[in-house]
Amino acid sequence: MTATEVRTYYRFFGARHSILQLGNLVDFEVEGEDGRFMPRLRSLSHMGFPWLYDRNRLLIWHNFIKKFEPHLHDTEALDSFYYDLLLNAAKKWHKQNPKRIVCESYIHLLTYEGRLYDEENCFICEQRIEEDIALMQAFKPAHPQCIYSPALPSKKIFDFFTHQKTVFLEDNEVDYLYEIVMKGF
Repeated sequence: MTATEVRTYYRFFGARHSILQLGNLVDFEVEGEDGRFMPRLRSLSHMGFPWLYDRNRLLIWHNFIKKFEPHLHDTEALDSFYYDLLLNAAKKWHKQNPKRIVCESYIHLLTYEGRLYDEENCFICEQRIEEDIALMQAFKPAHPQCIYSPALPSKKIFDFFTHQKTVFLEDNEVDYLYEIVMKGF
């Protein structure tokens, strides 16, 4: 993914070229885009981040990045929003809890795409949500009994929808939101 497009390039190499891993930021040149042969990557340079050697942070990063492939499947032209979202997340990754960054990035993505369902009505039964809330995929609100899911305080979740920050959420609530994000975009 670049700032403006999702492209497929080919690089024939062995195990010695480990910089082409999922989620790495690389600078590259393209050879062969004139249509005569498959376009190939040349002059690869890895641009690292301080958290790359922290196995737990790297695993969460890979899980987050993997959700973009099915979401952007068959997309060629791309707005810079997605690239900027990932780059900003990567820059903050070593300073904050990565699960909080994932949740905040995901709600920014939902807002940008116009898919954030921020009404205070249950997505299933369409009745007003009072004290407790449960969330479905894409952070769609529901009553806990409607989807047989654990409950969260609705005020905190609606504040999260409004401010798009996890600062007032407890770690267990962020873990709950993170698991919803990991179900897919």
